[in-house]
Amino acid sequence: MSSRKTCVIIYNPLAGKLKRRGPDRLERARRILTEAGYETTLVPTSGPGDAVALARAWTANGVGLIVAAGGDGTINEVAEGMLHSAVPLGILPAGTANVLATETGMSSNLEAAARDLLRYTPERISVGRLHFNNGAPDTRHFLLMTGVGLDARIIYNLSARLKTNLGKIAYWIAAFSLMGRRLEEFSVTIDDHDYRCSFALVSKVRNYGGDLKIARDTSLFDDQFEVVLFQGHSSLRYLRYFVGVVMNRLQGMQGLHILRAHKLHFSPVLDTRIYVQVDGEYAGHLPGSVEIVSDALTLLLPPLYKRRVELSG
Repeated sequence: MSSRKTCVIIYNPLAGKLKRRGPDRLERARRILTEAGYETTLVPTSGPGDAVALARAWTANGVGLIVAAGGDGTINEVAEGMLHSAVPLGILPAGTANVLATETGMSSNLEAAARDLLRYTPERISVGRLHFNNGAPDTRHFLLMTGVGLDARIIYNLSARLKTNLGKIAYWIAAFSLMGRRLEEFSVTIDDHDYRCSFALVSKVRNYGGDLKIARDTSLFDDQFEVVLFQGHSSLRYLRYFVGVVMNRLQGMQGLHILRAHKLHFSPVLDTRIYVQVDGEYAGHLPGSVEIVSDALTLLLPPLYKRRVELSG
């Protein structure tokens, strides 16, 4: 942990676990960190993108620890504002899927998560960077993954109200509503090889959506992505892919490629809009590219996660 005993908890008041008893839970988490010697401030976000500016300002002001309380989208924004600094980032999982927390074995209980932060170790990790030009050049970073095509289309079309009311079930409803429809295809270029697909997952984590594992040989410590490319314009084909995911039989499946890469380029095949998501939030549309950014962020992680990664490696 940082020797500077100041801490800010940047939280999303609309996150799933924070809407009702959230203030009480956050206050108890704040008290745990305060009793451990941190002068801790609670700061709410006011809308999309606000967490980036807040994290950037607190980092510039020399805070010793920043804690993101919310879902993976909130964590993504806070991390964006901290990139290339030495300030550690801690997590209080409070969202819908909590992929980062599930991946690393963090507690889903806010008070337990706050206590656990005190024994976590700071680890320097790489992140992904997405470049795209949708009328104007833009850049987004991600800790977990970017998805191009099918899953980004689901996220783009997902009703915020449905997500709020149903949580993860809303994603499944939106996914099954696409069954029988033709999917848009796009081109992926990796090391001068071109692939045509309807869904590309570029990941640094094994967990997907909190429930599934698609990329199975990667970790936050990797300086490469695991890339899973799903071919085919028929949405019905994804029923077979889904069975392959559940049964851990994607490797060698017809119409699917599993690769390792530092950089990828994406472009539409036809004059159709292909959507992109980062860490579970809509980011933009193609054309675009993704690359690794090494040594980008200090993240507080459970020691058991690193040992598990080392043993599996």
